[in-house]
Amino acid sequence: MKKYLNIISGFLKNKFLVAFILFFTWVLIFDQNNLIERIKLIREVNQLEDDRDYYFDRIGIDSARLIELKTSPDNLEKFAREQYLMKKKDEEIFVIVEE
Repeated sequence: MKKYLNIISGFLKNKFLVAFILFFTWVLIFDQNNLIERIKLIREVNQLEDDRDYYFDRIGIDSARLIELKTSPDNLEKFAREQYLMKKKDEEIFVIVEE
């Protein structure tokens, strides 16, 4: 037991080691940019980059669909019938919902 106390007191006498440990602890836990906050921010950045990629893909898909709808009246009619359930005067619509 006395051997361990001598080792610990030897480390505590080294002021540079104590200062380094205190500084490291401060930066790791108490600082505004601590390790926990950095991990949270890295996760948030990754999530935002994934969202950005998803929305770029969606913009490409929607742009192609918009061009398709603007170029052909048949496609526009098909889109209106499928998405907004539009019909002609003498037609009936049956919606089948698959589970």
